[in-house]
Amino acid sequence: MDFTPSPKAQEYLQRVRAFMAEQIAPVEEGHLRELLALPPDERWRVFPLIEELKGKARAAGLWNLFLPDPHEGAGLSNVEYAPIAEVMGRSFIAAEVFNCNAPDTGNMEVLHQFGTPEQKERWLRPLLDGEIRSAFCMTEPEVASSDATNMAATATLDGDEVVLNGRKWFSTGVGHPRCDVILFMGLTDPTAHRHRQHSIVLVPKDAPGVTVERMLPVMGRLDEPSGHGEVSFRDVRLPASSIVLGPGRGFEIGQSRLGPGRVHHCMRLIGAAEMALEMACRRGTERVAFGKPLINLGGNRERIADARIAIEQARLLVLYTAWLLDTQGVLGALSQVSQIKVAVPLMAQQVIDMAMQLHGGAGLTDDHPLAAAWTMARAIRLADGPDEVHRGVVARLELAPYGIRR
Repeated sequence: MDFTPSPKAQEYLQRVRAFMAEQIAPVEEGHLRELLALPPDERWRVFPLIEELKGKARAAGLWNLFLPDPHEGAGLSNVEYAPIAEVMGRSFIAAEVFNCNAPDTGNMEVLHQFGTPEQKERWLRPLLDGEIRSAFCMTEPEVASSDATNMAATATLDGDEVVLNGRKWFSTGVGHPRCDVILFMGLTDPTAHRHRQHSIVLVPKDAPGVTVERMLPVMGRLDEPSGHGEVSFRDVRLPASSIVLGPGRGFEIGQSRLGPGRVHHCMRLIGAAEMALEMACRRGTERVAFGKPLINLGGNRERIADARIAIEQARLLVLYTAWLLDTQGVLGALSQVSQIKVAVPLMAQQVIDMAMQLHGGAGLTDDHPLAAAWTMARAIRLADGPDEVHRGVVARLELAPYGIRR
């Protein structure tokens, strides 16, 4: 294994770093303060600054960097894209600026890999162009969604139509004013094999019967202007051609979507942890208490060292996972994908928490990005499957050679 970036990937990494330093860093703090100063109901808008930055990024050729197709994206492998995702993770807006933000990335990958020409023309093209946004509706409030086979929402075939009913929540991105399409996962055939029962359907957000009931606060944060919504589907009728890949293929699609997506999440979290460690070092060396720099009090030097060790370990595990995805596919990286999903958010949460502690009361406020970053890390310990589910996957694969089944 060699994780040295290829010349192409190294060039992209340098260009992304330069763009972030020259274009994003000087304006991000002011933009976030402007957003937070608005009344809550006025934050769900398209901000001209973000659109301006997106235009500059696209003009610079820094667009759809996550997509391995060289005709539609940068043509980078998972290993090549991972360090770029890490750099983006130091910012709250960079991923959107480069059109590399979740859940749009995963939804674009689904359409790129499985969509029909008609589906690609209607939904993938405007997503790739950054003209619209999307959401993914899987988690449900009434069932334990850590077991996706519990899903109660239905996608029922009725002649040449599919009818959707159910309630979803934590549907990231559904609050954005440009969210035009929802990928809905529902139960189609309860008598089929447990992994052939569900379908993924492309749903126009303005389709009759689709209602965004409310936006959900996550640890008190609404994450405007994208947010996480609770959405109801009441007798939503769509052409059966809206089903991706065909009825009963939802789990198959989901598995292919989540491998690279978890690498992206984890590398962005490593970037956030790096940002937090840098802030902790600055705060610890610049502030004095009891006649000493904070860094020389209460074991803080050891905490800095532990944070560095934890970040390096996490990065290597994610790069190894990305390499496995590139060389062996999702099935060859099942354990490692679950390993990083457990290890990296927990590492990031602990490193950011340490930095918050060194900042004292200021670390709990929005004067610094730490509280928001901590909330993101904590939330990702549940998003895309909770820690317990992923530990279960790792344990199952580890114990299989010993004859221990589920």
